[in-house]
Amino acid sequence: MNSGISKLSNGRYTVGEMIGTGGMADVYLGKDTRLDRDVAIKVLRRDLAKDPAFVARFKKEALAAGGLNHPGIVAVYDSGEENNSPYIVMELVSGVTLRQMILDEQISPQRTLEIIKGILQALDYSHSKSIVHRDVKPGNIMITDSGDIKVMDFGIARATGDIGATMTSTWNVVGTAQYLSPEQATGEVADGRSDLYSLGCVMYELLTGTPPFTGDTPVSVAYQHVSSPIIPASQIKPGIDPNIDRMLEVVLAKDPTHRYQDAKAMLADLEHVIKGEPVTTKIKKIFPRRKLITRAALLLSVLAIITFTYISTSPDGVTVKVANVVGLTEDEARALLKNFNINVERAPNAKIPIDRVASQLPLATADAVAGSSVTLTISDGPGNTTVPVGLIGLSLEEARYKLTSAGLLIAQTIAVDSDQAPGVVISINPTPGTTITAGSGVTLEIASGNVQVPSLVGLNEIGAKTVLTQAGFLIREISAYDPNKPIGEILAQAPEGGATKTIGSIVTITINKN
Repeated sequence: MNSGISKLSNGRYTVGEMIGTGGMADVYLGKDTRLDRDVAIKVLRRDLAKDPAFVARFKKEALAAGGLNHPGIVAVYDSGEENNSPYIVMELVSGVTLRQMILDEQISPQRTLEIIKGILQALDYSHSKSIVHRDVKPGNIMITDSGDIKVMDFGIARATGDIGATMTSTWNVVGTAQYLSPEQATGEVADGRSDLYSLGCVMYELLTGTPPFTGDTPVSVAYQHVSSPIIPASQIKPGIDPNIDRMLEVVLAKDPTHRYQDAKAMLADLEHVIKGEPVTTKIKKIFPRRKLITRAALLLSVLAIITFTYISTSPDGVTVKVANVVGLTEDEARALLKNFNINVERAPNAKIPIDRVASQLPLATADAVAGSSVTLTISDGPGNTTVPVGLIGLSLEEARYKLTSAGLLIAQTIAVDSDQAPGVVISINPTPGTTITAGSGVTLEIASGNVQVPSLVGLNEIGAKTVLTQAGFLIREISAYDPNKPIGEILAQAPEGGATKTIGSIVTITINKN
C-alpha cells in the first residue's frame, strides 16, 4: 500500500488520509464501497512487514478480533494482505482514547468506575470466547463522542505474550510496561487474569493520577510489577473509598491465583462499590512468597539471556540483528551495540526520560552488517522542539524517522495533486522551523501525481490486484475463458502496461475464469 494515497484496496475499500499511527501500524480513513460505510483501515508498518514475526502477530489480531461481536469492542470487519502489507478493516469510532482523556482532563472517581465497568464487560465477553487481550492500557481504550467505552487492538498483544516479544517489542515504550502483569514480565503464560491485572493498573492511574509503578526504563518498571508491593491508592489520593483499595489489592496481586479469577467476579465487586456497598473479596496471603521470589529470579534470567544474545560478538561483514535499546542510557545502548558504529543525536521527547534512547535507526531486530552505523536519538526530556527542515521530497518512511528524531509524530497525511514524484512529501504543517511541544503531531501533504501502469498480463489474479493497488490504481475486472491458460491468470489489461495515468484512475483486467 502506498501510504497516504487514495486507492481501492482489493477492489472494495478506498483508502484516504492517515488518521493515526502507532508502534506497529498506521491507521487510515477508509470507505467500504460495497456497503457504503466509513471504516478505519489499519496497515502494518512497512519496516515491520518485513519481519515474519510481526506479520504473524498482525494476522492473529484479525483472527482474534474478527470473531468478537460486542458493543464494547471495536469491530473488525475484514482483513487481507497486499504486496506483503497486511491490513485490517475496522469499525470507525469517533472519539478519543482514554490516554488522551487522561492528558486532557481530570476524571472523577464516579466516571472512573463507569469506564472500568465498560472495559470489564468487554473483557468478560472476549474471555468467554477464549480471547485474551494482553495489552490493556489507556491507549487501547476508546471513549466515543457519546461517552461509550470501546476496547480495541485485540490480538496483537495475544501474539506478543512470548518472552521475546515481551522483552523487546512490548518494552519499546515505557507506557506499555506500566500495565504489564508480573507473569508477562517474566515470560510466563498470560490468561484472562493478566488482563484484569492490567486493568487494575489503569484503574489505579485513573484514581490517583499515576500508574502503580513508574521508573526510568521499562525494565525497572517491569521488575517492580514482579517484586514491589503496591501503595494503597488512598495513600496517594486521600478520600478514596476503602472498598476501592480492597479491589485494587486483589486485582493487583502478584500471583494470578490470588486475583479475581474472572471478569464477572471483579464486576460483582465493582457493582458493590458503585452502589456504596462493602466489598467482601480479600487478597490471599502467603508467607514466604516463594513464587514472587521465583518470578524475580526468572526476570533477571531472561534479561541476562537477552543481553548475552545481543552482546555476542560477530565478525565484520556478518549480518546480525540490531538490539532494541530504546529506553536505555547511551552507555547501556553502546554496550549492546558493540558490533556497530554509533552516531548520537539529541532531541526533546515527551515520553522518554531525559538521557535515555528515544529512537534508533535501524530499528530493533532489523538485520544490519556488523561494523555499520546505528543512529541513536537521546531524549532531552519533555519540552519544545522544532519541526525539522529537509522533509520536502522525502518518502513517508524517511520523513517519519526525521520527525521521530525531533520528538514529533505524523498525525495525518493528505494526498494532493502535484507534479512531484508520487508519494513524496510536498508540504508540512506546522511549517519547518516552527517551535512546538515535543510529542505533538504534524500533518504532511503527499504528492499524488501520475504513475506508470504496471504490466499485468501473465500474472495471477491476486498478484495483479496487489501490484495495481500498490501502485495506487482502482481496479475494474472482467472475465473470459482461455483453456490454454491457467485459471486466474490475467489475459489482458487496459490501459496497457507502460502507459502513464493519474493515481486513482481505473485499470481494467481480464481474468481467465471458466
